[in-house]
Amino acid sequence: MAAEEAAGVRRAPACLCVLCGLPATGKSTLARAVLCPAAQLGWRAAVVPYDELIPGQAFQTRAAEDGTRLQAMQTEWKLHRQAVLQGIDLFLKTPDVSAEQRSSCQIDGAAWERCIHLLLQQPGASDPSPSDRAPLVFLLDDNFYYPSMRYEVYQLARKYSLGFCQVYLHCDLESCISRNQSRPEPVPTEVIQEMVKRLEPPDPQRNSWEAQSISLNTADGSSKCDIQRVTELISSALRNPLSPVEDNTEQKEADRLKCATSVVHQADQACRRLVSEAMRTARGRLMGPINITHFTNSHPCLMIILSPQLSENQASSEHMRSMAAQLNESKAAFLRHLREQLLRETSFAQEDVDVERVVKRAVDVFDREKEEILLRVLNDAK
Repeated sequence: MAAEEAAGVRRAPACLCVLCGLPATGKSTLARAVLCPAAQLGWRAAVVPYDELIPGQAFQTRAAEDGTRLQAMQTEWKLHRQAVLQGIDLFLKTPDVSAEQRSSCQIDGAAWERCIHLLLQQPGASDPSPSDRAPLVFLLDDNFYYPSMRYEVYQLARKYSLGFCQVYLHCDLESCISRNQSRPEPVPTEVIQEMVKRLEPPDPQRNSWEAQSISLNTADGSSKCDIQRVTELISSALRNPLSPVEDNTEQKEADRLKCATSVVHQADQACRRLVSEAMRTARGRLMGPINITHFTNSHPCLMIILSPQLSENQASSEHMRSMAAQLNESKAAFLRHLREQLLRETSFAQEDVDVERVVKRAVDVFDREKEEILLRVLNDAK
């Protein structure tokens, strides 16, 4: 963008507006509501609905032994989220190229065509001079629960000197779950419960690039005042587009986010293995290896003889469930605290950190917590 402006080429003003928050907080409803005032202001606006653009199989998760599914979902989403941003990137480069040529196999072609055609068919899209065309507004509708996810959008906006802003929608967890269950294809409740533990709302005090952000409480839905606040935020972002910076402060911040995400991901995988090992150990000590189905079917009287062992196994099952819950809760808290600690360390960046060593030291801490939980459960079962 900077090179093009130096050559005398200018683009129409544009803004990338991130709508973030838990599922069912009203992001899609708010995005659609903003389209009308956007048109009245002379903007060419379109919703970028990640749920429609990303194929359904990307959201299918494999149930892990410890019951945690968010990490698997995050891994599946990553390439598809990048494909959405690549589509926007290509549109900004060549807005006259057909939508069919811009679509990717990793996003739904029909949904992408609808999004782009909406922009191209609005008034002001065909003015001869690009700089005279009506402003472009992309309303990116997704959860964006990690800052690193939102920072990717910020980097794209900075690449083309676009406006950038964020709208964080929030309400109580019970309302989210209730609304979600009324959807035709609801997100698994356990995924939402896990996501709320990991969600990091925009924080302008810690991240300077999140300065253009507002927070909306949507427990009672979106009001006219909320819609007005969003349009005012977008107007401000359009008037104050981003510029490439001379120093590498933001690049270091991006590296830190990337490295922190990598460490937490590897730590999560290692912790899952530790949880599985602890569960196997507990199962071997608490649950008897005997299988009495064959004997009790052929000799019902043995049921009376073995009933004390059956009662003991039932009690052991309760201890196993309790242990699984404690381990999962401890792991979630550990990973959350680990990520927060990594992001607080301003010197933490990928090029000067031994990631493997950091992961090992961190996992050793969780290993001790795991052993304490295991011993506590085994003692309680005596």
